[in-house]
Amino acid sequence: MTDTARPPLPERTAAARLIVVIRGREADQYAPVLETLAGAGIRSVELTLSTPGTLEALPELLERFGDRMDIGIGTVTDPWDLATAVRQGAHYIVTPITRADLLEAAAEAGIAIVPGGLTPSELHGGWAAGAAAVKVFPASVVGPGYVKDLRGPFPGIRVVPSGGVDLEAARAWLRAGADAVSVGGPLLGDALSGGSLEALAERAAQFVAVTTREAGA
Repeated sequence: MTDTARPPLPERTAAARLIVVIRGREADQYAPVLETLAGAGIRSVELTLSTPGTLEALPELLERFGDRMDIGIGTVTDPWDLATAVRQGAHYIVTPITRADLLEAAAEAGIAIVPGGLTPSELHGGWAAGAAAVKVFPASVVGPGYVKDLRGPFPGIRVVPSGGVDLEAARAWLRAGADAVSVGGPLLGDALSGGSLEALAERAAQFVAVTTREAGA
């Protein structure tokens, strides 16, 4: 698979180097959180299919926030959900697994996909099949040095760690050469269960400061 045939991550996501994963109880929790994140400088979010109503809510969220941030759909595990996400306007796709039919469907749709894996075989399999990047999950099991380990045999592979990535880990992974970091709980905190949106904005701003290239990460 050549890079010319590989749908890349959207420009805002690639430049931001930070994807915020939002996993709520229901889709009507998204809007105030996205408004806060957008105001704090977040430019890419992954809305997960484990939250009921995500695909139904996507068009309205894109209309409201799509000019300020990329909105990807995550926890995609079958081609039907991928096709629905594409039809509803998702900017990119994230999956916790490396599954050939998902990668094939993404390629046919011309949409960037980030498949998940942990072993070199899983990660190389996703990359070779045309992934925009591969999600190292759970990242806390291997640590930032894994980027160098992977790029020894697989030059050019693009890595996005996910799972257990807090503020310090985000800095370490990016310094090690990760292309972006995927962050959930350490940034969101209790915002989806009634927590302070002001505190959410402060945490988001801290992550933005670490992940921007100007910060030297």
